[in-house]
Amino acid sequence: MRGKLVVGNWKMNGGLASNAALLVALLAGWKPRADRDVAVCVPFPYLGQARDALAGSPWSWGAQDVSRHASGAFTGDVAAGMLAEFGCRFVLVGHSERRQLHGESDAEVGAKAVAALAAGLTPIACVGETLAERDAGQWQAVVGRQFDAVAAALEKDLPLAVLAYEPVWAIGTGRTASPEQAQEVHAFLRERLRQAGAAGVRILYGGSVKAGNARDLFAMPDVDGGLVGGASLVATEFLALAGA
Repeated sequence: MRGKLVVGNWKMNGGLASNAALLVALLAGWKPRADRDVAVCVPFPYLGQARDALAGSPWSWGAQDVSRHASGAFTGDVAAGMLAEFGCRFVLVGHSERRQLHGESDAEVGAKAVAALAAGLTPIACVGETLAERDAGQWQAVVGRQFDAVAAALEKDLPLAVLAYEPVWAIGTGRTASPEQAQEVHAFLRERLRQAGAAGVRILYGGSVKAGNARDLFAMPDVDGGLVGGASLVATEFLALAGA
């Protein structure tokens, strides 16, 4: 039984006061469930705030990116060991915005996943195709290539990771993959995981997930939860979604 995992990605949003209010509301409103894990991935400056607010609660916290390097002359980068010191459980690697805006390659994403695991963090490796790639019938080739890079990098440690399928055409657009579309890609990834000896890895769906569509998405047999963007910034919405 894999159980569901729902992770909020705050992206580059937040402030000390608004974060405090959001975290208090999440703590107060969440009723722990044996079949569900919940977490938030916050901007680097707020990791201490998240740790202080959430420590000892059912909520985990994590970061939105990590360096492939353990230390050195890499100004602006943050090492996995640094994140571990803040009690992070998760870290996102290969989010589509990092791939598109920062030119991260598949190999770079795999190396970041390796660095995360080496520091005791769980990488949430993101994969997904653009609208042009989907319309061209290339989603299997694109998602498969991205997955293969992570699998090749992690090798025997692949079962320790989490995957997130985030169709780029559904991120922040209000357009969501139907439950059937999501399941098709998740089933494809599940088979790739099975072939790699890691069928138990959880696969999250990310792409305009909201309370109104989460229940139908999470009901799909290979959708193991969600990677949630904008909706994770509104406590009532995120709590309803996480409990769907």
